[in-house]
Amino acid sequence: MTEFRDDEKPAPAGDAVSPLDIRRAAMDLLARREHSYRELTRKLSVRFDAVEMIRIQIDRLRDEQLQSDARFAESYLYSRAQRLYGPQRIRAELRERGVSDELVVAAFGATDIDWSANRAKLMLSKFGDKAPVDFKEKAKRLRFLQYRGFSTEID
Repeated sequence: MTEFRDDEKPAPAGDAVSPLDIRRAAMDLLARREHSYRELTRKLSVRFDAVEMIRIQIDRLRDEQLQSDARFAESYLYSRAQRLYGPQRIRAELRERGVSDELVVAAFGATDIDWSANRAKLMLSKFGDKAPVDFKEKAKRLRFLQYRGFSTEID
């Protein structure tokens, strides 16, 4: 028989939301992929109308190290780099997802991604191995690099 803490008892039938319902929903989301604190809060707030209870449950998950913005940042960084996005764009996306600047810096410091190799792969796949023929083509490539989050230098 499973014993529940007072704040984890299942809700009785009906519309009542229990902390256990929120915890289960959060665990379901975290089982699929890492989520930042802000993402998890937003997704659960759509599903449940109990903001304080959601915050408490996510804080518990964080204390139990089941939710971690640091792990999310590392996972997200690696995933986006594999899709050939650049460091500036990834930094901005992490900040949009509520990851602190300290964790963003730590995630980038812990990675060994070769950004120039990624940029070269991206340029090769998008434009081939031909050099830009005129200023208009060079400007197009620079805009593309900026959009993807890379510096605007073209080798």
